[in-house]
Amino acid sequence: MKNSLYSLGQFLCRVFFRIFYRVKIIGRDNIPGDGGVLLCSNHIHILDPPLVGCFLKRKTRYMAKAELFSQPVLKSLLPKLGAFPIRRGMSDRQALRTGLKLLKEGEMIGVFPEGTRSKTGELGKGLAGVGFFALRSDANVVPCAVIGSYKLFSKLLIVYGPPVDMETLRENRASAEEATEEIMEGIRKLLKEYELRG
Repeated sequence: MKNSLYSLGQFLCRVFFRIFYRVKIIGRDNIPGDGGVLLCSNHIHILDPPLVGCFLKRKTRYMAKAELFSQPVLKSLLPKLGAFPIRRGMSDRQALRTGLKLLKEGEMIGVFPEGTRSKTGELGKGLAGVGFFALRSDANVVPCAVIGSYKLFSKLLIVYGPPVDMETLRENRASAEEATEEIMEGIRKLLKEYELRG
């Protein structure tokens, strides 16, 4: 559930992106209106988290690197915005438990499966923690692609794809790595399709 601080942050981010970039959003209808959602995006810039979440009706809870929670202002601000800490590599058991709990409670979690920003802009390898969330919950898994250079006044495209089918993998007791690769393929398809469109 959104709080007033989160709603204000969303509004300010929307204003920022609308002023400084030519933002286009595709596929918002692919995000279910309720129930657990795992929103999985590529990661090309430090501004990806606010960009991916600020144009959505639902609140997006992000995992943020644990180091940020030791910063004077951020340590009190981030929890109020719904973020929770994770140590590098997505092998933090406490963070995995927290994320799984939130998904089972019907919340939406935004994750960047690569674990860090891509230095080349190319999609990297996804980490197994994302597959863990997908397999251990009944959450809808929605791939997302951020396309653009983040140069001021340039075009930024956000594409939310149809949910990735996880049922077969869950029934077949697939590994977390297999589930992650299925999710990465969903992101890869969005990037390929919409990068070609320009």
